[in-house]
Amino acid sequence: MRYLDIYGEHLSRIGLGTWQFGSSEWGYGDDYDNGEAAAIVRRALELGITVFDTAEIYGRGRSEQILGGALGDADAFVASKFFPVFPTPGTVVRHAHQSIERLGRSPIDLYQIHWPHPHAPLSWSMRGMRRLLDEGTIRYAGVSNFGLKRWQRAERLLGAPVLSNQVQFNLIRRKPADLLIPYAAANRRIVIAYSPLAQGLLSGAYSPDRLPEGFRRRNPANPLSSKRRLAAAMPLIGALREVGESHGATPAQVALAWVIRHPNVIAIPGARTVEQLERNAAAADLILTAEEHAHLTDVARLNLG
Repeated sequence: MRYLDIYGEHLSRIGLGTWQFGSSEWGYGDDYDNGEAAAIVRRALELGITVFDTAEIYGRGRSEQILGGALGDADAFVASKFFPVFPTPGTVVRHAHQSIERLGRSPIDLYQIHWPHPHAPLSWSMRGMRRLLDEGTIRYAGVSNFGLKRWQRAERLLGAPVLSNQVQFNLIRRKPADLLIPYAAANRRIVIAYSPLAQGLLSGAYSPDRLPEGFRRRNPANPLSSKRRLAAAMPLIGALREVGESHGATPAQVALAWVIRHPNVIAIPGARTVEQLERNAAAADLILTAEEHAHLTDVARLNLG
């Protein structure tokens, strides 16, 4: 396992995302929530994974409960997020304390604004974050799905570093590499890459003749939702397989290695099974050459824009 050492924190470059814990849309069921999920967390700790990401909206708090119960008092860096429906300072503070109750651990290492609010002033959320920092309820403030200017403004309003920005970043969604990642690298900040495998597309498990089931197929914004989009991704899947053959790695592992080859980036793939978690964790030790990284980027740009 490789790590990012920043502000005294020892953060695994591959973390564990837990959107799937307790969330009905993934269709994993009660057996997963009551058994496999905890086994995944325990195995992640054994493999040296230190970063665990959840949110109050995942399973309406169930993800936090499952994660907290599985972690117990283990040494881990836990990140959660509040959903800013009406993000007054008091609401932010109250929701953080509710997350602590569900997680069963305090303080929250990283507390993030899940999405920018289209109308409410950003100052409201950041005043709440400032109170949480001052009272020791959270250790670091973070944001999610913020552009660079909004991230920088959040820092000015907070009067302290906003440690991280969690954004969708993968070989298909490469825009964070333009501004967000250079800013993070130059200023001791972190980009947390969610959906680093494009919800499974980059695993090579799907094709125009083998579409996924469930909400991933129903969502028109998801590249897995149409045969046309999957067909466009096939040259990239082929390139991932080709690079993987030279390393004894799967397409998913190569795709994850591409993400964390960028400086100050942590990837947080989910996992349905312990075996999938183990494969994801192994990607942290896969180091792509500059030529391999550039080749994958070029193939993605040529075929997917």
